[in-house]
Amino acid sequence: MAIFRPKILKIAGNSLSLRHVFEYLYRKLRIFAMITIEQLKATQDRLTDLHRYLNIEDKKIQLEEEELRTQVPGFWDNQKEAEKQMKVVKGIRSWIEAYNNVKVNVDELATAFEFYKEELVSEEEVDAQYKKTLDLFEDVELKNMLQGEEDHMNCILKINAGAGGTEAQDWAEQLQRLYMRYAEDHGYKATVQDLVEGDDAGIKSVTIEIDGDYAFGYLKSENGVHRLVRVSPYNAQGKRMTSFASVFAFPLIDDTIEIKIDPGKLTWDTFRSGGAGGQNVNKVESGVRARYMYTDPYTGEEKELLQACTVTRDQPKNREMALELLKSQIYNIELEHKREKQASIEAGKKKIEWGSQIRSYVFDDRRVKDHRTGYQTSDVNAVMDGKIDGFIKAYLMEFGDK
Repeated sequence: MAIFRPKILKIAGNSLSLRHVFEYLYRKLRIFAMITIEQLKATQDRLTDLHRYLNIEDKKIQLEEEELRTQVPGFWDNQKEAEKQMKVVKGIRSWIEAYNNVKVNVDELATAFEFYKEELVSEEEVDAQYKKTLDLFEDVELKNMLQGEEDHMNCILKINAGAGGTEAQDWAEQLQRLYMRYAEDHGYKATVQDLVEGDDAGIKSVTIEIDGDYAFGYLKSENGVHRLVRVSPYNAQGKRMTSFASVFAFPLIDDTIEIKIDPGKLTWDTFRSGGAGGQNVNKVESGVRARYMYTDPYTGEEKELLQACTVTRDQPKNREMALELLKSQIYNIELEHKREKQASIEAGKKKIEWGSQIRSYVFDDRRVKDHRTGYQTSDVNAVMDGKIDGFIKAYLMEFGDK
């Protein structure tokens, strides 16, 4: 030890105590444990790769061309076509902005790396910037995997309580809250289109419209049966109980996609809306239910499709929304037939039926596990607060490119 002490003191300054000397050395050497020059270069190489496979230069040229189309005289004369074109422009621009955001953060990481060596920033700040940069890379790379024609669309989520009475209905309501919180965290707009309350607590079913870029692309991973295991507050003996709820996600089509509805096969029911909604809610038959006898063009099978809406007190508006949901359901059915590629994904998801759950939430053991990917976490509270990005990313990594 005596051999090294003079050199240490010369570097650190003779006036410093040994504690200060070791703290000084720790700070100088810590950078190699925190982030290395190789790790920094890896992010820069990753940025180059991202630029290439996103075709950023081509997208910039494409954006200029598509924006020019919006500047021609009479562009808004055909509103449907104009809106379709504006979505094209917005989509291209979003990729360029996402790449630029990653590039800015890679540059900031390089700056923080240099500043740390000069003791102008702390190692915690460098760590935070490094993590932020990696997260941005992952987000953009995952989004790039959503190449299905429906992935960019808004999403309709339908949650139905399974067998089990009040316990299952309470579980369905917890899932509703989970997805509402997920939407809020990601800047999506979530609207309850229809809700049937439970007999004593919870809900029997709910339909939620989630609006936002690639909402369906991400939430399609939630298709299936979700299983809850816990000591039930509704069980007088305090026994551990198992409950199920099914979640079905399908894309919400817009005006740019035409789905034909045969008026002769469409009937309407009206009813009084239930639940919250003001004094008028149980006095006026504003709730509507569309019943449509749909013939599958691929199998010839005929089945009744049902879509209800109680979101407003205005019956015509509820009819319009229910019809939109019905068209989206038909679009999803036909899309599944057209995309043979989806067969492998569906096999991984498992059928939506009791006994074939895609995910288990075991409250007492502090564990949530996805049975398709093997991804799991012990942070049950975070999951129930809508923090399900880990599950979604694991699903897309395994099934998103099939």
